[in-house]
Amino acid sequence: MKLLGIESSSLVASVAVVTDGILTGEYTMNHKKTHSQTLLPMLDELGKLLDLDLSTIDAIAVSGGPGSFTGLRIGAATAKGLGLALKKPLIHVPTVDALAYNLWGTSALVCPIMDARRNQVYTGIYRMKETLEAVMPQCAMDMGDLLKELNALGEQVIFLGDGVPVYEQAICSQAEIPVLFAPPHMNRQRAASVAALGALYYKEGKIEDAASHAPDYLRKSQAEREREGKELLAGDHPL
Repeated sequence: MKLLGIESSSLVASVAVVTDGILTGEYTMNHKKTHSQTLLPMLDELGKLLDLDLSTIDAIAVSGGPGSFTGLRIGAATAKGLGLALKKPLIHVPTVDALAYNLWGTSALVCPIMDARRNQVYTGIYRMKETLEAVMPQCAMDMGDLLKELNALGEQVIFLGDGVPVYEQAICSQAEIPVLFAPPHMNRQRAASVAALGALYYKEGKIEDAASHAPDYLRKSQAEREREGKELLAGDHPL
């Protein structure tokens, strides 16, 4: 089985190929360039290095959200375009699940945090047993409420994600449990994890037609929230 993984939910742009349980190639960048500038060139370069005929892949695993609205749209459009052109199914992999999967094998709780602004994070709480177990499925949550939830669980936890630099001080001051932070090679989104987790979903039959794929944003965009706020104010103060 050969899977292509696509990750674009944050500043990280990443593509990977997993073949029969082996990571055969991965191209990852975490730099200030738009995904429209990076994803397709990275995929083309990876294909050349692997002598990859895209028609030989079985499915495309794509990070399905939450995350950057623009990044998710670009990743979804790339995956959908490839899926339709190649007539291959897509595998929707929740972003926070895939991020947690970076730390497969740990005995500690795993808590990815993606900065969602306004003291909010996209997060989830996971255990790594025989499978990836979601103690708390991915959601948008206040950072203070998340720390209360973790303190109540009373177990050691490993944090990772782009929310760590933003909230590390708060974590260290408010956590009543042992806390660790993932090292650089594990602490951001990776297409390899998307593809690896996608391979498990593929075996379980969790696939979808390329045309029907849509990202899971978990909450409305800032532009949508601001527009609704203006409409509400206009309704409260009629001319």
